[in-house]
Amino acid sequence: MQQNKTLLDYAYAHETERSNRVILIQPVGAGKVVEYTWAEMMDQARRMAAHLKSRGFASGARIATLSKNCAHCFMAELAIWMAGGTTVALFPTESAQNIKYVLEHAEASLLFVGKLDGWQQQSNGVPASLPCISFPYALSLDLGGLDCEGWDAIVRRTPPLTGRPERAPDDLAMLLYTSGSTGEPKGVMHSFRVITRVSEYFVAERYEWMPEGVEWRALSYLPLSHVFERASVECGFLCDGQGRVFFGESTDTFIEDLKRARPTIFCSVPRLWLKLQQAILQFLPAERLDAALRRDPAHDSAAREILAAIGLDETVAAISGSAPLPDALLEWWRRLGLNLLEGYAMTEDFCYSHVSTSERRATGYVGAARKHVETRIGERGEILIKSPGRFVGYYKRPDLDAQSFTEDGFFRTGDVGDWRADGLLRITGRLKELFKTAKGKYIAPAPIENRLNEHPMVELSLVSGVGQPAPFAALMLSESLGSRLEDAGWREHAAAELRGLLCSVNDGLAGHERLRMLVVMRERWSIENGCLTPTLKIKRGRIEAMLAQELGGWYAEPAEVLWA
Repeated sequence: MQQNKTLLDYAYAHETERSNRVILIQPVGAGKVVEYTWAEMMDQARRMAAHLKSRGFASGARIATLSKNCAHCFMAELAIWMAGGTTVALFPTESAQNIKYVLEHAEASLLFVGKLDGWQQQSNGVPASLPCISFPYALSLDLGGLDCEGWDAIVRRTPPLTGRPERAPDDLAMLLYTSGSTGEPKGVMHSFRVITRVSEYFVAERYEWMPEGVEWRALSYLPLSHVFERASVECGFLCDGQGRVFFGESTDTFIEDLKRARPTIFCSVPRLWLKLQQAILQFLPAERLDAALRRDPAHDSAAREILAAIGLDETVAAISGSAPLPDALLEWWRRLGLNLLEGYAMTEDFCYSHVSTSERRATGYVGAARKHVETRIGERGEILIKSPGRFVGYYKRPDLDAQSFTEDGFFRTGDVGDWRADGLLRITGRLKELFKTAKGKYIAPAPIENRLNEHPMVELSLVSGVGQPAPFAALMLSESLGSRLEDAGWREHAAAELRGLLCSVNDGLAGHERLRMLVVMRERWSIENGCLTPTLKIKRGRIEAMLAQELGGWYAEPAEVLWA
């Protein structure tokens, strides 16, 4: 491990030593894929880098990407780095308002545009004066109002940049904008030194997990604009040089994409673990699944068939992060034989903080500190972390930098937690989310929401009730139940189920935490209506503001289950 070596240096070495090794597999429709070797990927990146340099951008110029994950996201990032720039990746589901904010705040010099579902609305956030380059998979987008040229046309006419253009370890490699769950997104600055060292640690860790001879394969579908995917998949593969990255074609083909990739490492977030579970149970109800597992003496064959049906039968380690995973959901997947592990990290530590392992794991805990990470619990139970993934600072916000660290260099995560004697960490909530009812005692909503989310009817929940006699919970039911919300007979049955849920959850809570009622939302929370972040976390403040006018009427109702 050389302290001045960067991910670009790794890429140059792989270009030479593994030139014919396939690393990227991109679906292009009709069941067809295009494979890119190291040599092919680097050739396109070098040609685009030469084009970017020809435009005369200043050193460190911020160049943005707005695209679903694809092979050209990797190529564009390498090109930007070789050309002396800094990457700024926007969430492919981002609103026009946030796109405009990030592009202006980062002072972006150029934007790469790829395949998107909401471009018609998103394009309003792109300044007409900003030059754009479209990835090959953006051909269906209407880019007529922008100064835009196609990727393929540029690389065809542009000779590749030669040599091994270097970047200093302390140069700014990327700006990662947080999802903005509590306000405007913040630009988290990461240097080449940090992203390279963390990538080296990730690779070393994975080789400890991976049995000898097993290929490292991943499906890249979580947004590359988010630190989870950027660090654990893209940067890890650029560092390692081996294995293959598969990309998804569309939401509708997700299971087929998984089956094509057969990932040996698979990362996801709680909401998608829930949707995968629901997809299985739609075809194999829970009673039949339990019976199948009981009938099979070895247990393995029935479980493996189920995992094979969704492409996870070769997965050595599955990781869940970004938000708490309900305990019952975690145990459900483990019953199927999936080695599902939880992790905990932040944009500010480049996703390098805590993780479970097969040997060190416990339901309800996110794992132990990774190598070279220090953790302690501060005032009011706040988790404080010192990680080699420490960010440079918040872009244009030195005031926030000063508030974010203790005097001895620990990052203030804003999360509340505790740990067991063996070092396993448990997250119990967010400092900013703690609230008081009229009884004057603090309530942490996250643990209660986790218990509610374990019920198969519930997809997401929000616990609130500031200043009220008791807290309440708003529920978004499973998407598959949406068509039944207006059926009075079904609602009567559902209300009985939810009253049972309310009773069981309240039985495990302190008196001041006990929920007064459950309120079922008719309108689904989504990214589009501003209730979810691009990483599918609830925007607590936004939802609470939407419900504020209804609270008086709800608390006046004697019913324990209400329908909003």
